Amino acid sequence: MIILGVILLLLGLLTGISILWTIGIVLAVIGIILWVLGAAVHAVGGRQHYW
Repeated sequence: MIILGVILLLLGLLTGISILWTIGIVLAVIGIILWVLGAAVHAVGGRQHYW
C-alpha cells in the first residue's frame, strides 16, 4: 500500500493530475499507519499482520 501510494504520488507530480496526488497521500499514510500498528504488536482487524 505504501509503494502504491508513492507511485501515485510520483505520477500525480509528473502529470499534474491532482487526484492522483491526493489518492497517493491517502494510501501512503494508511499504509504507514498499518505498518506501525503491525510493528507495535497490535492486532489490526483481528490479524497480527495486515497483509
